[in-house]
Amino acid sequence: MKTVSFTQMKDGSKEDYQLLEQAEKPYLAMTAERILSELRRQGEDTLTGYKITRMDHGLQAATRARREGADIDWIIGALLHDIGDGLAPQNHDRFSAEVIRPFVRDEVAWVVEHHGIFQMLYYARHYGWDENARDRFKDHVHFKACSDFCERWDQSSFDPEFPTDTLESFEPLVREVFARKAYDPTVLQVGVSNGLPTI
Repeated sequence: MKTVSFTQMKDGSKEDYQLLEQAEKPYLAMTAERILSELRRQGEDTLTGYKITRMDHGLQAATRARREGADIDWIIGALLHDIGDGLAPQNHDRFSAEVIRPFVRDEVAWVVEHHGIFQMLYYARHYGWDENARDRFKDHVHFKACSDFCERWDQSSFDPEFPTDTLESFEPLVREVFARKAYDPTVLQVGVSNGLPTI
């Protein structure tokens, strides 16, 4: 396999970087497969102290979103909102948001990025923390969407008896979203807030 000529990036030539651009295309095309692999790995990890696995939690949230008529971006946001748990448990919300940010509406990425602080409403008082910490975002255009996301799809998705859709049923959606052109402004729709589907 052909490799670059440099050992320091600053010494790379145009030909070196054209080689890397071509070599990276198949890797970028496999993003969806790596994400699905991580979800399967999370299916082997029971959430510490919970009754279900990390994967099951994401599947339940995504199932709820789909059954409420959410669009593909919301379904993927629900499915992957905790994808960062394995590598970044202390800031999994921001990590997860960065995984999806290039491929979904800004609204969905913002909600995933901030869902951790919004979820504190349900448990922070038990630790002596501020359960209303999310209020610092009360004037943000996506506040209601994040509040609704947490109430309807996240905090309610820890039930081992819930009839959850399979990972296989979500695989085509994951592949579709991660096949999009990264950072396409027509997809990102920065500043647009549609909210969750009305129930």
